[in-house]
Amino acid sequence: QAQLVESGGGLVQAGGSLRLSCTSPEHTLDRYAMAWFRQAPGKEREFVASASWSAGITYYADSVKGRFTISRDNAKNALFLQMNTLKPEDTAVYYCVAGQRATRRSDEYDYWGQGTQVTVSS
Repeated sequence: QAQLVESGGGLVQAGGSLRLSCTSPEHTLDRYAMAWFRQAPGKEREFVASASWSAGITYYADSVKGRFTISRDNAKNALFLQMNTLKPEDTAVYYCVAGQRATRRSDEYDYWGQGTQVTVSS
Protein backbone atom coordinates (compact mmCIF):
# COMPACT_ATOMS: atom_id res chain seq x y z
CA GLN A 1 0.00 0.00 0.00
CA ALA A 2 1.37 3.36 -1.04
CA GLN A 3 2.19 5.66 1.82
CA LEU A 4 1.74 8.73 -0.37
CA VAL A 5 -0.70 8.92 -3.26
CA GLU A 6 -0.31 11.35 -6.15
CA SER A 7 -2.99 12.39 -8.62
CA GLY A 8 -3.56 15.00 -11.30
CA GLY A 9 -1.09 13.93 -13.94
CA GLY A 10 -2.02 13.67 -17.57
CA LEU A 11 -1.41 14.84 -21.10
CA VAL A 12 -1.33 18.56 -21.82
CA GLN A 13 -0.14 20.76 -24.65
CA ALA A 14 2.86 23.02 -24.24
CA GLY A 15 1.85 26.22 -22.51
CA GLY A 16 -0.91 24.50 -20.58
CA SER A 17 -1.33 23.85 -16.87
CA LEU A 18 -1.79 20.93 -14.52
CA ARG A 19 -2.24 20.68 -10.77
CA LEU A 20 -0.78 17.70 -9.00
CA SER A 21 -2.10 16.59 -5.62
CA CYS A 22 -0.65 14.30 -2.97
CA THR A 23 -2.26 12.87 0.12
CA SER A 24 -1.65 9.99 2.49
CA PRO A 25 -3.95 7.32 3.92
CA GLU A 26 -1.35 6.58 6.58
CA HIS A 27 0.45 9.74 7.60
CA THR A 28 -0.49 13.11 8.99
CA LEU A 29 1.43 15.22 6.54
CA ASP A 30 1.72 18.36 8.67
CA ARG A 31 4.42 16.52 10.61
CA TYR A 32 6.67 16.49 7.57
CA ALA A 33 8.53 18.65 5.16
CA MET A 34 7.43 17.67 1.68
CA ALA A 35 8.65 17.93 -1.86
CA TRP A 36 8.15 16.96 -5.48
CA PHE A 37 10.75 15.15 -7.54
CA ARG A 38 10.52 14.03 -11.15
CA GLN A 39 12.17 11.53 -13.41
CA ALA A 40 12.14 11.61 -17.19
CA PRO A 41 12.91 8.52 -19.30
CA GLY A 42 16.64 7.86 -19.37
CA LYS A 43 17.41 10.66 -16.92
CA GLU A 44 18.29 10.94 -13.27
CA ARG A 45 15.61 11.75 -10.76
CA GLU A 46 15.64 15.48 -10.08
CA PHE A 47 14.37 17.87 -7.46
CA VAL A 48 11.42 20.08 -8.43
CA ALA A 49 10.21 21.90 -5.32
CA SER A 50 10.00 21.53 -1.56
CA ALA A 51 8.05 23.06 1.31
CA SER A 52 8.55 23.13 5.05
CA TRP A 53 5.76 21.76 7.26
CA SER A 54 4.03 25.15 7.28
CA ALA A 55 5.00 25.95 3.68
CA GLY A 56 6.65 29.03 5.11
CA ILE A 57 9.89 28.00 3.43
CA THR A 58 9.88 26.81 -0.17
CA TYR A 59 12.62 25.93 -2.65
CA TYR A 60 12.40 25.47 -6.39
CA ALA A 61 14.63 24.09 -9.08
CA ASP A 62 15.81 26.82 -11.42
CA SER A 63 14.12 25.05 -14.32
CA VAL A 64 10.65 25.50 -12.80
CA LYS A 65 11.02 28.74 -10.85
CA GLY A 66 8.31 31.21 -11.82
CA ARG A 67 6.19 28.51 -13.47
CA PHE A 68 5.50 26.00 -10.68
CA THR A 69 4.11 26.65 -7.22
CA ILE A 70 4.22 24.21 -4.33
CA SER A 71 1.60 24.55 -1.63
CA ARG A 72 0.02 22.51 1.09
CA ASP A 73 -3.27 22.35 2.93
CA ASN A 74 -2.56 20.64 6.21
CA ALA A 75 -6.23 20.69 7.16
CA LYS A 76 -6.88 18.51 4.11
CA ASN A 77 -3.68 16.52 4.60
CA ALA A 78 -2.61 17.43 1.11
CA LEU A 79 0.31 18.76 -0.92
CA PHE A 80 -0.08 20.41 -4.30
CA LEU A 81 2.05 21.40 -7.27
CA GLN A 82 0.53 23.96 -9.61
CA MET A 83 2.35 23.75 -12.93
CA ASN A 84 1.85 26.54 -15.44
CA THR A 85 3.40 27.29 -18.81
CA LEU A 86 4.34 23.65 -19.18
CA LYS A 87 7.11 22.69 -21.60
CA PRO A 88 7.85 19.36 -23.31
CA GLU A 89 10.95 19.07 -21.11
CA ASP A 90 8.66 18.93 -18.06
CA THR A 91 7.51 15.49 -19.24
CA ALA A 92 8.31 13.03 -16.45
CA VAL A 93 6.91 10.91 -13.68
CA TYR A 94 6.34 13.21 -10.70
CA TYR A 95 6.82 11.88 -7.17
CA CYS A 96 5.52 13.25 -3.90
CA VAL A 97 7.89 12.75 -0.95
CA ALA A 98 7.88 13.44 2.79
CA GLY A 99 10.71 13.79 5.28
CA GLN A 100 12.14 15.73 8.16
CA ARG A 101 13.74 18.60 6.22
CA ALA A 102 12.75 20.49 3.08
CA THR A 103 15.94 19.77 1.14
CA ARG A 104 16.83 19.22 -2.49
CA ARG A 105 18.32 15.80 -1.73
CA SER A 106 16.17 12.81 -2.53
CA ASP A 107 17.97 10.59 -0.02
CA GLU A 108 16.77 12.78 2.86
CA TYR A 109 13.12 11.90 2.31
CA ASP A 110 11.63 8.90 4.05
CA TYR A 111 8.35 8.35 2.22
CA TRP A 112 7.61 8.26 -1.49
CA GLY A 113 4.53 7.95 -3.63
CA GLN A 114 4.31 5.74 -6.70
CA GLY A 115 4.35 8.71 -9.05
CA THR A 116 2.02 10.29 -11.56
CA GLN A 117 2.84 10.71 -15.25
CA VAL A 118 2.93 14.19 -16.75
CA THR A 119 3.28 14.39 -20.52
CA VAL A 120 3.61 17.72 -22.31
CA SER A 121 3.19 17.66 -26.07
CA SER A 122 4.80 20.22 -28.34
